[in-house]
Amino acid sequence: MLEIIWHAQWFFLLYFILLNGGYIILNIFSLFSISRYMQSHEFQSIPQAYAGYLPPISILVPAHNEEATITAAVRSLLQLDYSEYEIVVINDGSDDSTLEALIKEFDMAVFPEAYRIRLKSSRVRSIYLSASSPNLRVIDKVKGGKADALNAGINSSRYPLFCSLDADSFLQRDSLQRVISPFVEDPHTIASGGTVRIANGCQVRDGFLVKMGLPSNILALFQIVEYIRAFLFGRLGWSGMNALLVISGTFGLFNKELVVRAGGYDTDTVGEDMELVTRLHKMMRLQGRPYRITFVPDPICWTEVPQDFRTLKNQRVRWQRGLAESLSKNLELLFHPKGGTVGWVAFPFMAVFEWIGPLIEVVGYLFTIIAYMMGAITFESLAAFLIVAIGMGTLLSVTGLLLEELSFHVYKKPSQIFVLFFAAVLENFGYRQLNSLWRFIGLCRWALGHKYEWGEMVKTGKWARQTR
Repeated sequence: MLEIIWHAQWFFLLYFILLNGGYIILNIFSLFSISRYMQSHEFQSIPQAYAGYLPPISILVPAHNEEATITAAVRSLLQLDYSEYEIVVINDGSDDSTLEALIKEFDMAVFPEAYRIRLKSSRVRSIYLSASSPNLRVIDKVKGGKADALNAGINSSRYPLFCSLDADSFLQRDSLQRVISPFVEDPHTIASGGTVRIANGCQVRDGFLVKMGLPSNILALFQIVEYIRAFLFGRLGWSGMNALLVISGTFGLFNKELVVRAGGYDTDTVGEDMELVTRLHKMMRLQGRPYRITFVPDPICWTEVPQDFRTLKNQRVRWQRGLAESLSKNLELLFHPKGGTVGWVAFPFMAVFEWIGPLIEVVGYLFTIIAYMMGAITFESLAAFLIVAIGMGTLLSVTGLLLEELSFHVYKKPSQIFVLFFAAVLENFGYRQLNSLWRFIGLCRWALGHKYEWGEMVKTGKWARQTR
């Protein structure tokens, strides 16, 4: 028995070392990547002389019960700095006043437009066109979920590239000009994604950020550190290897024809954004076609994050279930002879440390603590485990903040940097472990085949109510 416990504790210790060691390697890749990006782009959007030659973009905004934010979000989109784009809002069976608010605010009327069904979706009831903004349309359809709404938006879109955007988010004015850059620089680019940042605590006017701030809510503060860590070294590191498996559904740009060829968004998953990107990798790799899926760090989309435990738990359970569904549906890519870096490095890393990782982490914490209480392991062994788990987590969070400071320096005040540093340390004492538990719950629900229910996703919509 003691021998089993001895081997088990070393297994869990080794797992945590490998997990955080892998993230440190990603961090190093990201540091070099962002250094090269800064030197080559100098954070300038595409020059105005070339702006008129950029490919047109269809912005797809799926909306279900978004009456609190939808008009502010659309007003913001209508003011973007881009030469040619259209906005397609997909009202996915809302039972509030989402559709009525759009009709009233933007002078919309039913328009007899031809609707080409290339991807299957729930029935479209009507299509509305704005009299005041000719590049704005609204699709009113029977409820089918976010993936189904995006498929309907793709069917109705007119342009070769489409940008998926959440209805409770808003872009910086030049974000489209920046996120399009990989398509301009490399004709093999099929998708690109930008950075998602947190609007809680910021001042917003007419759908645009006017003053950077930090939230007073501790959960939102922890999530700022999480988002910096996830985008600035997680996705940036994988992008450099053309092994990026996730482009956030909050803000992503795609080649429409290739998405249609891949079958569109999968309506049988709650992680439709990751599943689509993973499937695109699989399709292109197995067909032996050159392609790039890229993360671009400076196009920014601002969004509001949950500020209560129940909403945050629902979100993290959903994310974990979506990750499990995305990987399990595309297992053919794993160690495939044509899989390349994504099939031989990124996919197994995500499978071991993100897919089944919550199981190992939760069991590891419980096993170590219970074994210590039973006297099966020494205090020194328990201390070594906790120091590695918490210490490495703190190191990753702090280096993520350092990467942010060396590159974008979004948070200007020294007091803001101090608060974020404090949050980067404090999150490792309970918050990260709670996240592992929530992810474990999501993994169990996926494994047991439980029917998924979104639950109530509570957001204040405060940014949408801030006007001049």
